[in-house]
Order: sequence, then structure tokens, then C-alpha cells
Amino acid sequence: MANHTSALKRHRQSLKRQARNKAVKTRIKNVVKAVRQALAEKSAEKATAALVTASSVLDKAASKKVIHWKKAGRCIARLQGAINKLSA
Repeated sequence: MANHTSALKRHRQSLKRQARNKAVKTRIKNVVKAVRQALAEKSAEKATAALVTASSVLDKAASKKVIHWKKAGRCIARLQGAINKLSA
């Protein structure tokens, strides 16, 4: 590790960001898993409610630049398409 004060500060900041990003990515995985589980149970109402939460979490992560905004949109679109297929 570096000895310069600025480099030490950058290291501390990177550790904070790493922890924050890890927490957000774990949250994303959990909410997407909840939607997929509702889809597996063939419950359109439960899946739709879970998708509202998932889209909120994904959009917030994209706005904070934790994930790319196109990845968030793609994930929401695929989940919505699966729900639409189940409803039809």
C-alpha cells in the first residue's frame, strides 16, 4: 500500500465504495430472485408486486452508476416480458 496521504485517502474511499456497491448488487440479486420465484409459482399478482420493487431498486442502482443504465432497463424489460407471457 502507498505511503502518500492522498493515496491512503483514495484507498479508504475505494473500500467504502466497494462495500456500498456490493450491498446494492446483493439487493438487486435478491429482488430479481423474488420476481423469478413468483413467476415459477405462476402467480402473476405476486410477480407484478415484486417487479415494482425490483424496478425501483434497479433504477436507483443505475442512477448511482452501480450498474449500467442499459443493463437495468434490459433486466426490467425481460422480467416484464415474462410476466406478460404468464398473464396471457
